[in-house]
Amino acid sequence: MARIGADCNRDLPQTSYTANQWSKGQGLSRCAGCVHGHYTDNPQTQHADSGRYNHANYAVFTSDALEYPFASGAFRWVAKGTYTRGARKGQACVAKWFKTGAVFEEDYFALDIKAVDKALKIVNRFNQLNILDKTVKINVPAVWTFDEDDEDDAGSWAGQKFLCEPFIQNYRKFNSNTGWKDNRHAWAQAMQALSHFSYHISGGNYVLCDLQGGIYRHELVLSDPVVLSRTREYGVTDLGSDGISSFFSQHVCSNFCRPNWTKPFSPRRFFTATQSTTMIRHSVPTAMSKPRNTRFYG
Repeated sequence: MARIGADCNRDLPQTSYTANQWSKGQGLSRCAGCVHGHYTDNPQTQHADSGRYNHANYAVFTSDALEYPFASGAFRWVAKGTYTRGARKGQACVAKWFKTGAVFEEDYFALDIKAVDKALKIVNRFNQLNILDKTVKINVPAVWTFDEDDEDDAGSWAGQKFLCEPFIQNYRKFNSNTGWKDNRHAWAQAMQALSHFSYHISGGNYVLCDLQGGIYRHELVLSDPVVLSRTREYGVTDLGSDGISSFFSQHVCSNFCRPNWTKPFSPRRFFTATQSTTMIRHSVPTAMSKPRNTRFYG
């Protein structure tokens, strides 16, 4: 359930209003942000693109690297290679491909890139606020295909598609899509603020989370972000409205959060807060059964 805020004219869910304001009715309710005053979260100047791109058109992955991936996520394997052409020639990169049975293969690449596109828009806005002393960047993957002509690649991989992106050093996870967060480091608190900001700037419709990556001298680079949406438009890691509520049931604002950012009024926990990425999909209903949810835990 949602309505247009009387002051800000944003289409916001009921959780963005206090009970008192919601009770005033359509056309009269003011969201929590308007009641308490907004910071300037909508600057007019456009920040530089926060994407970190391949800037290359060729890379080499050895047979051993592909057969024995150095890392894995909830539903993909990760192998390390080297760019051999382009501006990043000689630098390390990674190949990511789908684990059989974890997700629907036809949706994998499209939804992954769609989530990154959404994350870029949010991070661009976040960087404009200058809350951190580093720029937050997002690794932007591209869909590549293993080349059968490359002698260094395993021949059996020829023709298989994968996601390629720059390698990230000092990799760590800051939060998950169920509300888990790393309480040991200040940078995890900063990334919690980014997740909080994503809810605020989207009018309560999205949360950018499952934030992980590496900290560099001048920037913090994220990869594989999850977007939670009210309409569950971002695939199996998008836990929908229940995920948004669960995330905020675990969130505690820090000095990185601005006090007037909108947040759900009374969030409830629907998922156990776990460090690994949680996946959920709607099973296909049969004529004799009701639709139900199936959950996968990475």
